[in-house]
This record gives sequence, C-alpha cells and structure tokens, in this order.
Amino acid sequence: MFSKNNKKNILYRYFLKNEGHLIHKWLHYFEIYERHFSGFRGKNVTILEFGVSHGGSLQMWKKYFGKKARIIGVDVDNRCKKLEEKQIEIYIGDQEDRQFLANLMKKIGKVDIVIEDGGHQMAQQIATFEEVYPHIVEEGVFLIEDVHTSYWARYDAGYKKEGTFVEYAKDFIDKINAWHSEEPDKLRPGQFTRTTKGIHIYDSVIVLEKGKISEPTHKQTGQPAL
Repeated sequence: MFSKNNKKNILYRYFLKNEGHLIHKWLHYFEIYERHFSGFRGKNVTILEFGVSHGGSLQMWKKYFGKKARIIGVDVDNRCKKLEEKQIEIYIGDQEDRQFLANLMKKIGKVDIVIEDGGHQMAQQIATFEEVYPHIVEEGVFLIEDVHTSYWARYDAGYKKEGTFVEYAKDFIDKINAWHSEEPDKLRPGQFTRTTKGIHIYDSVIVLEKGKISEPTHKQTGQPAL
C-alpha cells in the first residue's frame, strides 16, 4: 500500500530527514495525511492529537501546517508536558475519562483536525470519538489511526468482536445513509447524518470529513430515449 508518490510527499520527506523528537508511523499513513490535511496548510487552524509519545509528530504537524497553526497534544504520561514549545500545547489526562475530555474541549474550543493516535484501547477510541467529534468545525477532519488493534487479542479485540472500534464504526455507514431509511423507528437522520460529509476507510485508518449536510434531492434532465 506504500505509494511511490510518497517520494514527493512533504510529510514523508520531513519524516525521512527528521532530526527532532522520535516519530513512529506506518509508512502508508503519509499518503492519507496528505490527502486529507493538505488543504489546511498555512491557515489559522487548531490541530489536536491524542498520543504524544516523544513529541515528534507534534513537531511534524507544526512544520507542516505552518506558523498560524495551534498544535495541541494529549497524553496520559505526565512527562510529556515538558515537550511543550512554541505553538505546541500539551494536556495530561486519560482519554477514556469522558469528564476529562469534556473539560479539555471547553478549554481549547473548536478544532479543525483531530488525530487519534492514543492508547488504541477500544474504550479509549470510542470515548474520544464521541466526546470530541461534535467539537470539530464544519469542514474539519477526524482521523483515527491504528484501528488494526480492533483485530488484536492483546487489546481485548478480535475479528467481528463486539465492542471494538471497527465494529462500532460500521454503524457510520448506516448513519450517513439514514436519509433513505424506510424504517424510522430503527434508523433516522441524526446529528451524525447532518454533520458528516464523508467516511474514508483505509488499512488501519478511518477518516471522517465534517460538513453541513441537508436531505439529498434528485432531478432529471434531458428527454426520455425509450
């Protein structure tokens, strides 16, 4: 899945030449990042990443998005706080703690891009999505990576196992198509339907694009041929 186009990818070139803090990424992620993040470069944006680790990716986002960007990292490890620098803020807390997440979003306000690369536990991923997604701006992006942990036993997960993020995310398909449901007692348009423009599924990554969505309409043009 690693594309030869990555040779021209700005983030991938940064990664290869990185002399800053440690970055650990699956190589095919860089093409996904470029596809969904490039339109935000150079703009006044807020980037929120769960999972600071050594802080290398925060430095990468700072360089990529530019001087107008506000970069925010979240981690459970208190030591990460010392990795703050110009443009980079770090908050310490457990992403499975919904009260922590609610308080965090009150402090930082709306965000343009969320990168969920935290603890990869199912409850953490689901809590983070549910608490943070409503705070992403219209036309913003939620990207969750390393969802392959939904298939790993050591994360109390497995193929089609109930409660994994992958199984949870399969409901997104129904919700985004809810306008067409003929069973409103089972499926009807909700907040997700009205604020989600698209869902992109990749190896290990799910990306959701936000937008203001109205009930779809259709029409015909031209003359009948038969």
